Amino acid sequence: MKRRSTVLGVAAAAGLIAVETVAVVLLMELMPKERCESLYLLGVVAISMIWSRWLAVATSVFSALALAYVDDWPILHFSFDLENALVVGVFLVVALLTNLVANAARARARETAVLAAQQAALRRVATLVARGARPPQVFAAVAEEMARCLEVDCAEVLRYEADDSAVIIASYVASAEPHVALGERVALEGDNVAGTVLRTGRPARMDEYDSATGALAARLRKLGVRCRVGAPIVVDEHVWGTAVVGTSRAEPLAADTETQIAEFAELVATATTHDDLIASRARIVAAADDARRRLERDLHDGAQQRLVSLGIQLRLAEASVPAELQSVTDRLSGIVSGLTAASEELRQISRGIHPAILAKGGLGPALKTLARRCPVPVTLDVAIERRLPESVEVAAYYVVAEALTNTAKYAQPSEVTVRATVRDAALCLSITDDGIGGADSRNGSGLIGLTDRIGALGGRLQITSPPGSGTSLHATIPLA
Repeated sequence: MKRRSTVLGVAAAAGLIAVETVAVVLLMELMPKERCESLYLLGVVAISMIWSRWLAVATSVFSALALAYVDDWPILHFSFDLENALVVGVFLVVALLTNLVANAARARARETAVLAAQQAALRRVATLVARGARPPQVFAAVAEEMARCLEVDCAEVLRYEADDSAVIIASYVASAEPHVALGERVALEGDNVAGTVLRTGRPARMDEYDSATGALAARLRKLGVRCRVGAPIVVDEHVWGTAVVGTSRAEPLAADTETQIAEFAELVATATTHDDLIASRARIVAAADDARRRLERDLHDGAQQRLVSLGIQLRLAEASVPAELQSVTDRLSGIVSGLTAASEELRQISRGIHPAILAKGGLGPALKTLARRCPVPVTLDVAIERRLPESVEVAAYYVVAEALTNTAKYAQPSEVTVRATVRDAALCLSITDDGIGGADSRNGSGLIGLTDRIGALGGRLQITSPPGSGTSLHATIPLA
């Protein structure tokens, strides 16, 4: 391909010089020749911007010879008297300087294009991280974007293991034949980039594998890999893994390849940290739910039962009081009524701490209970035929409970619609009303905590509430 391109460049240069020569000869009939000589610079600029520097230099030289040939028009011959030689020499210097400027502009344009492509690739990966994409998706995107951005044959993301080996967690190859399999564990003894990164914690490269030792080096030699460059992935100040690219081309990769890979490695570290944060938040939410469950059980089995028992004993005592002691009977009756009210209040508190019906019957019956308690008419559409993970059911319950409470207090609706369905391995909730709208979760409402709870499960909560047009709340909670 490069040879054909050079041949095409030679043909283009010859054609341009010929056309320029004819144009100069024709224009010399109409204007002074000094104004026509600069036409030859157009071909020099064109060749400099498209083909190699040496072809542009050759074009400059042959353009100068063509100028020397037609300079004494209408006499066509090579004349190198002092005046003609001075004109040709000045033109040649200007042409060569033009060649240098054009080549510098082309190199700068190429660098700008490469930088723009790299920044675009980094933005695509960063967008995935910002949207909360799962780490495997981010790792795969990093491997592909590195390979495409750096124009290499293959790219991998490796995670280090405790036994100083590494696991392939993402891989991309330009050919149809994969170099490594996902999940494959590779030993790092001998000469290899991943091992060097692990030992030093710094970027590393190998520009040839001919004399490299170790099983991994032998395998890369067999696959035709000649150069590999890697950068560390640092998580919590520890080398967590490495991002590596490789090529089968004979020439080494550019000197700034390590820097470019390091930027992708930082995104991998961010995705890993983000995933660890989500897992940590999920554990905190699960621990809080477990504590609420225990508290509800303790209240139900302990304090509530004692209050009920005391109420029964007081009723028996009330029944045994002689009729002539009516004042005592009235006092005991008042105490029993107070105990009954306290027991009911405690039951409501325990139900708010952790809904027992959710644990017993699942999300569907629990949402029906919430709908019955709501002072606003609720249309319920629940298309869930199985039990969901407990954390998902609890989060969904509190989303609906908080939404119905806020709607009844502030929205002034005539009706609320609650829909729940399982789609694409996620629970989808929708709570809409026809109230006054204008709800804003940033104003300190309980929806902020619900957003955090759902975010801890990898889900999303969206609220749309234009003034005067009602409120729509949509939540998506992954089941996994």
